[in-house]
Amino acid sequence: MTLLDYLRDWQPKPVTSEDVISPQPAAALAAVLDAPPTAGEALPLPWQWLYFLEWPPQAALGLDGHPAEGHFLPPIPHRRRMIAGGRMRARRGLEMGRPAVRTAELTAVTPKEGRTGELLFVTVRYEYRQSGELRLVDEQDLVYRSDPPTEGAAPGGALPQPGEPAPAAASAPASASAGPTAADAAWRLAVTATPPLLFRFSALTANAHRIHYDQRYCTDVERYPGLVVHGPLLAVLMAELPRRHALGRRITGLTYRLRRPVFEGEPFVVTGSPESGQLSVQDASGRLRAEAHFT
Repeated sequence: MTLLDYLRDWQPKPVTSEDVISPQPAAALAAVLDAPPTAGEALPLPWQWLYFLEWPPQAALGLDGHPAEGHFLPPIPHRRRMIAGGRMRARRGLEMGRPAVRTAELTAVTPKEGRTGELLFVTVRYEYRQSGELRLVDEQDLVYRSDPPTEGAAPGGALPQPGEPAPAAASAPASASAGPTAADAAWRLAVTATPPLLFRFSALTANAHRIHYDQRYCTDVERYPGLVVHGPLLAVLMAELPRRHALGRRITGLTYRLRRPVFEGEPFVVTGSPESGQLSVQDASGRLRAEAHFT
């Protein structure tokens, strides 16, 4: 069966939910990032990911820590999820201390053939409103693969085939170059992700995926070389550069692409250019791990 065969009756309807854009989650993320607080300003992009969180019952989680079932989770066997990237634009920033309404809608489902087999690209669009006014549109591109467990894996675990590298964002070229070196960038932030950073970001975003905090599961079951830095955390770090350096300028748009994973303990540099609006995450050898563009 192909992945599309499992989706013939899968037509999830839009979902609307409500939350208050309270200052506490934003203050907590600012502390985690050693970043300036957000007092007196609209919620920065993409800090909306701190709100409208879902906390399913513990019994509803799969072996990997993700929910076993979900409204926008495609019903394919041995599902493994990767975040490929996304786009967001703020017509007006979300205001702190006020209630907001979010509408989520599935907008695209596209099968493709990747290096490691069949992939399913899913796009979910989120619209955020306050007092009935559209404030923010956030589109997220997710990639799913069906990865049956190999012999010796824990039940339900998803493993790469022997000799296959750990999964990366779809279509990520192994030799991707970031162009100008980090040393030449106008904005730069050196980072080495630690287990406490990954754990705290997981908690702030209600992300129970064990590859971000459970070393034994990460290496023994999903066969990564180490704890995986969250793709959304890389996007947040890239967006931090214009927020910290372009003082007084409101960032209204962010487009990001995640190319290859970054692992705990691995030094990397977040770079940015105020002239071009280009942002990137580069490893110590200058290889591109993630990229973005802000407006």
